[in-house]
Amino acid sequence: MATGTEIRGEPPTARQQAVLDAVLGLMVEAGDPLTMDAVARRASCSKESLYKWFGDRDGLLAATVQWQASRVRAGSYDRQKLDVAALRDSLRDFAATWLETISSPTSIALNRLAIGHAASAKDDLGHLVLANGRFAIGERLKPVLEEGRAAGLLAFEDAEEAFRTFFGLVGRDVQIRLLLGDRLGLTARDIARDAARAAEQFLTLYGAKTSKPQT
Repeated sequence: MATGTEIRGEPPTARQQAVLDAVLGLMVEAGDPLTMDAVARRASCSKESLYKWFGDRDGLLAATVQWQASRVRAGSYDRQKLDVAALRDSLRDFAATWLETISSPTSIALNRLAIGHAASAKDDLGHLVLANGRFAIGERLKPVLEEGRAAGLLAFEDAEEAFRTFFGLVGRDVQIRLLLGDRLGLTARDIARDAARAAEQFLTLYGAKTSKPQT
C-alpha cells in the first residue's frame, strides 16, 4: 500500500523506513540537535547511505516528516458506490488515524522541535512540518470531500474551508494541550469515540439537505 511518502520519487524501502523511525526515536529521546552521525549509529547504517537516500540533513528531516504524516489517511471506498455510510466511515477513519498520530510521543516531539526551530529561524523544519504535515494531509482528504459533493452527499463552496472545519472538529484543543504537556492519555476507545463524533458533526454541518416532496 502506498503511504504517500517518497524518497527521491520512490516510496521508501523497508530499510529507509527503519531509518526514518530511528530519526523519530532520536527526536523523542534527545530532541535537538539531530546529527547524521547519531542517525547512522541508531539505524546501524553508514552516513554514505543516508546522504545517498536523503541528500542531506534537511532532506532527511523532510522525509521523516512525510513518513510521520503518511500515517494519517482517509478510509478507502468505491467512488462508484459512494454513499453516506461509506463517506462517514472514510471521515471517521481519517479522524482516528490523525488523532492516533498527533497523540503519539514521536509526533509531539517532532512538533515541539519544529516550533522551537520556527521561533529561532534556525532552519526550515517548521515549514517542512506544515508543508508535509498539515497541508499534505489536507490535500489527501479534500478529494474525499469533493467526491462527496459530486455524489450529492455534501454541500459546500470551498473544499479548503470545509476541510478546516473538519480538522477543527477532530482536533479541538487536543494537540495544543499535548504540546504543552497535558497528559490526556487518549485510549483507542477514546479516539474511536472522538473520531465518530467529529464525522457525525461534520455531516450535520455539511450534509446535503434534500427537499421533502410536496404533498
